Amino acid sequence: MPIPEDVTGEEIDKDVRQELQSLPKTLADDVARNLVMVARLIDEDPEGAYAYSKVALRLASRVAAVREAAGFAAYASQKYSEALAEFRAARRMTGHVELWPVMADCERGLGRPEKALDMAGAPEVHKLDKAGQVEMRLVAAGARRDMGQLDAAIVTLQSPELASNSVQPWTARLRYAYADALLAAGRESEAREWFAKAVESDKDGSTDASDRLAELDGVEFVDALDEGEDEYEREGGSDESRGDSAPEPTPEISPESAADEADEKTVKTAESPDADSEGEESKGEQA
Repeated sequence: MPIPEDVTGEEIDKDVRQELQSLPKTLADDVARNLVMVARLIDEDPEGAYAYSKVALRLASRVAAVREAAGFAAYASQKYSEALAEFRAARRMTGHVELWPVMADCERGLGRPEKALDMAGAPEVHKLDKAGQVEMRLVAAGARRDMGQLDAAIVTLQSPELASNSVQPWTARLRYAYADALLAAGRESEAREWFAKAVESDKDGSTDASDRLAELDGVEFVDALDEGEDEYEREGGSDESRGDSAPEPTPEISPESAADEADEKTVKTAESPDADSEGEESKGEQA
């Protein structure tokens, strides 16, 4: 896989760089550069990120950070079985629990929401930090919705973190999920309120809460380019519209044509019977 020259490998997190120190330097640099490409592409081009993760995995499959990156690339590409296998491998290597929520979400992706709910009630959840616990709550609510349990999903999301007025990294997504669940349950006015709260906390645009809110308010977005073209045509900007509104050009008359036209008028006047009769009547009166 080609890697741009500006990617040096130094861009990766220092903890990952430390893990790679167990490898020969040249190999560590190659792995690091591929991991940088995974991070660079995972949002905009998940399949591209996945391809670079496979290269890194082939080079250093015994490095936990590589297995984790491969898991996230597979997850972003909706390859949930492969992602789950990589996350499990990374967890075995490190003993850490922070991957527990995304592992549960992989179970959802594989059509096993009951398994995701089992994981939401496991002891590992209590070892998660606040962000991890909120993430686990989001996964559990999603599993409830997968099973058609909308009311249970709403109750699952109700928490001190949801009620809090302070804005944390997870606040926008939590409020958005709650609003979406309310809307699915037919509670539109409440959903509108929570979509508005999600907009307030979504400073980096991680959700489409503003669009959902506008949709509930009946606001229709029009593409500015299309609107500009329509206005241009209405004002006579196109050749077609100009033909309807612009005055017709005055035809040019050559001197020769003007002279011919004058001669023709003279001839017609001379030949007119009305003119002759009027002239004779006038002479008779004089006599």
